[in-house]
Amino acid sequence: MAIPDFLRTLRATVGTRLLWLPGVTAVVFDDEGRVLLGRRSDTGMWSVIGGIPEPGEQPAACAVREVEEETAVRCVAERVVLVQALSPVTYANGDVCQYMDITFRCRAVGGEARVNDDESLEVGWFPVDALPDLNEFALFRIKQAMSDAPTWFDPMGTS
Repeated sequence: MAIPDFLRTLRATVGTRLLWLPGVTAVVFDDEGRVLLGRRSDTGMWSVIGGIPEPGEQPAACAVREVEEETAVRCVAERVVLVQALSPVTYANGDVCQYMDITFRCRAVGGEARVNDDESLEVGWFPVDALPDLNEFALFRIKQAMSDAPTWFDPMGTS
């Protein structure tokens, strides 16, 4: 995955130590109710689209930008569906990050889904009842984006 310039500069100072970073996820639906997915080049797995905001970039604007950069689909962010602190992740180069993910439900407004950068091997639209193999992260976000009910995520399992 591409490392933004501001992170490369920061890593030059802090090394591989844990960085707490914002992240965004976009669950994009088209007019037929299909969801846009990309097969990631780093894991080979299908997933929802996401990325890291640039300094000063609003999260919704980042979601829209990431979708277009990765898939050539233009979209609008309709609403926040989930805000969640994720577990730390260690990348192959030793960098450790922990993300505060903000997930948006988005609506496609133009463009044709295609691989548009080096972060995806494939991209495509999928009916929600015929999704490829997805991890729990993606499945949970798609489910939440399809619901109009308020979301309460309780990682401690107390409610």
